[in-house]
Amino acid sequence: MSIAKIMDKIFLNDRLVDTDNAAISASDGGFLYGAGLFETMRCCNGVVFALEDHLNRLFASAEALSINNTCEKKIIAEAIYEVLRANELTDARLRLTLTGGPVSISDDKPKSTLLITATKFQPYPQEYYQKGALAVLCSYRQNPGDPTCGHKTTSYFPRIIGLEAARAKKAAEALWFTVDNRLAEGCISNVFLVKDSTLYTPPLSTPVLPGVMRKTVCKIAAENSIKLVEDNIRIDDLLGADEIFLTNVIMQVLPIIKVEKHDVGRGKVGPMTKKLIAYVDEFIKTFCGQGK
Repeated sequence: MSIAKIMDKIFLNDRLVDTDNAAISASDGGFLYGAGLFETMRCCNGVVFALEDHLNRLFASAEALSINNTCEKKIIAEAIYEVLRANELTDARLRLTLTGGPVSISDDKPKSTLLITATKFQPYPQEYYQKGALAVLCSYRQNPGDPTCGHKTTSYFPRIIGLEAARAKKAAEALWFTVDNRLAEGCISNVFLVKDSTLYTPPLSTPVLPGVMRKTVCKIAAENSIKLVEDNIRIDDLLGADEIFLTNVIMQVLPIIKVEKHDVGRGKVGPMTKKLIAYVDEFIKTFCGQGK
């Protein structure tokens, strides 16, 4: 099925347009060099979950990477809901892409390119949450010296290659380590371990992406007196974990019961992971106006 049949309207730069009529400049820096940022968001019950967190991260990365950003948060937020209304979506997956706009040799500051799309929300297979999923180790390495690490840039091809290789092995995700052998993150997720009823996750300084769902899980842990430690994690720590789960706003909390051929804990979804799946689900429903 083509994208055009999935969504009729998208927001490009300053207006809604038909998908088939959308066009960007041939000199756009995001298209030519991957010099851009993106956010993947979840809309539930007509409300975008943690929209402010997504926009704050986008703007912080634009500033850190010197990506020209002529947009305003308020205008972007309004545009997101405009796209949802135009496509009559209340439960959706949203993608926001921001680039510095056309590359120019003049001193004039170009206008940023802003693209917002929305499609019907498609969850991960329910079997993953009931029985757990497989993760593999990515053969590539994350370099802390790379200025784009810790930012959600459109230079995502290495992550896509890693994820496709994982899926070829029937795995849900591939886990990245740094060049000095510390656990970092998944291709599209943050990683948490459970050991002796304590949560562990790599610190943001690893660096890893400051995930919106990662932040949510950390908040929920604090509110429910669950001990959380942000520290360097090595391969032995990973393989010795009682439980492992991954997070992003689409998968929420996804249990991993096997890493390569190694069973995690007892090889089934653990009690802490089950508890956090329920906590996060309720947190999102409450945030989006469906909770008690």
